[in-house]
Amino acid sequence: MRSLLVVALVAGLTACTPADQTTAAPALTLPPTHAGFDYQLGGAYDPPAGVEVVTRDRTAAPAPGLYNVCYVNAFQVQPGEQKDWDPDLLLRDAAGNLVIDEDWNEPLLDLRTDDKRTRIAAKVNAWIDDCAAKGYQAIEPDNYDSYTRSKNMLTPDQAKAFHTLIATHAHAKNLAIGQKNTVELAGDRETVGLDFAVAEECGEHDECADYVDAFGNNVIVIEYTSSGLKAACTEYGDALTIVQRDLEVSTPGSPDYLRAACK
Repeated sequence: MRSLLVVALVAGLTACTPADQTTAAPALTLPPTHAGFDYQLGGAYDPPAGVEVVTRDRTAAPAPGLYNVCYVNAFQVQPGEQKDWDPDLLLRDAAGNLVIDEDWNEPLLDLRTDDKRTRIAAKVNAWIDDCAAKGYQAIEPDNYDSYTRSKNMLTPDQAKAFHTLIATHAHAKNLAIGQKNTVELAGDRETVGLDFAVAEECGEHDECADYVDAFGNNVIVIEYTSSGLKAACTEYGDALTIVQRDLEVSTPGSPDYLRAACK
């Protein structure tokens, strides 16, 4: 009787527990707000004292013990990497010439069709997978605003459609994903699926309030001038994550290296 009772109890517990029940994935974690921050795109180095959040290029390892954001150039092609892309995924004008971001010598990616967006996203999503495997907590996809440099060949809706693809993938990997600049599309952040903002020179250009309206205090501000830093710190120094870096985001020891924060 006792053995039968045990069997019955076990059977009852099994019946109450679905065979396909799985453990829910943990929720993604946003960057801490009003935090010490360092923008290390020019090369990884030991973060200064007090830094809690670091952004590094996808090719670098994350900083141990900190919140790490993985930078990917999602909408344009890094110099020297053109051969890594199928030629038809590079945006070309009517004469067949590449459309280039002249400031950084980066060809733009062609986001004009669902098929091309899907193919480009497959490559970018592989980078996102690598960021997740390395231990990053968030993604910063750069050049969301590439459509503004596309000779009117790309549209904001195409940019948003592509960003939605990579945002969905990042979330599936339990990674937060940021909106880089492109303040004019900040109001669409929920539709696209963006969690925080990375705003370059919003103090310099009086745009920080627009990012705050869309993202609350989940805004990382990078300024490149002392006037921009002063403006950002005066208005949001007690709320946002703010840093000043040199334009080349160089490493300590470089003659151009500069890093400053709100006082």
